[in-house]
Amino acid sequence: MKIALCSTYVPFIKGGLRNIVEWLADELKSRGHTVEIIYIPWVDRPDLFIEQYQAVRAIDLRGQADLAICFRPPAYAIRHDNKVVWFIHHFREYYDLWNGPYSAREQNFERCALRETIHRLDSEALGEAKAIYTNSQIVQERLKFFNNLESKVLYPPIKNPERFHFQEIGNAIAYVCRVEHHKRQHLLIEAMAHCRTPVKLIIGGKTGNESYESHLKSLISKYQLENRVSFNNEWITEADKITVLSQCLAAAYLPLDEDSYGYPTLEAAHSLKALISTTDSGGVLEFVKDNHNGFICEPNPKSLAAAIDSLYVNKPLAKRMGENAFAQIKEVQIDWQNVCSSLLA
Repeated sequence: MKIALCSTYVPFIKGGLRNIVEWLADELKSRGHTVEIIYIPWVDRPDLFIEQYQAVRAIDLRGQADLAICFRPPAYAIRHDNKVVWFIHHFREYYDLWNGPYSAREQNFERCALRETIHRLDSEALGEAKAIYTNSQIVQERLKFFNNLESKVLYPPIKNPERFHFQEIGNAIAYVCRVEHHKRQHLLIEAMAHCRTPVKLIIGGKTGNESYESHLKSLISKYQLENRVSFNNEWITEADKITVLSQCLAAAYLPLDEDSYGYPTLEAAHSLKALISTTDSGGVLEFVKDNHNGFICEPNPKSLAAAIDSLYVNKPLAKRMGENAFAQIKEVQIDWQNVCSSLLA
């Protein structure tokens, strides 16, 4: 079968949304299909939004591929008679983040009109799909609420999960992901100041936001954590990530209202490590179960510190939770065979 994988991307930024496309391409090719990845550049400018959307809508793949699988918005606007959508998220600034703390632009008449237009265009384009899958229950719920469209949850696996392994229960919490304010690395640094055990923290990631970098470094200095918190604002290599996760005490992932459980959660689970998250982390809570495979804390430093200390003083508990996290992967069918059979059904 000739399959077109269609997604948009922000130039010069490579993140998890490209991974899901490229990893799926490899899996489909290994099953004998011919695969073409079609990336469409997208610039986050309201004045160009409709023009860009119309350009995507003008792309017609009918007759060029047997199946089109679409991902990041608005790639699903591409025309094809056999279109399947693996819906990752909306243009969140115009949906669930509207008027929230991460909506930076003024809500004037023009933006309100643009929002209404985006909702209409999305509902029309998505409604053409023969099937819609979402990467989490929370995204499924948003799609039903905003666009009145039904979908099925299809959790994305990671590439070559056997790379990750367990080595030991160490003395450090690992937080390995992109460093951004909404990922809330600052909460974990502040929690370290409240920990009563000599636990350490490894932040493995990079930010392009100089003010957030300065904020994190100022917190480390303020609480005199230089010997306990490692943050170099550098991308961690895959080899180093595997090593850090195999040797840590537990892993943390504290995003605000995440779209899914996130690759950091899954990587930690494949490393048989307990997971620490918060009550407002969105899709992460579909995987992390409190007191089973990790701790779900209130989003404040003291609550996080209490969870961290409890794992440090009870390492058999940390190990048992990590084993439960690994078992959870199979329980909810997070594997490529399930993904491919669903998308090709």
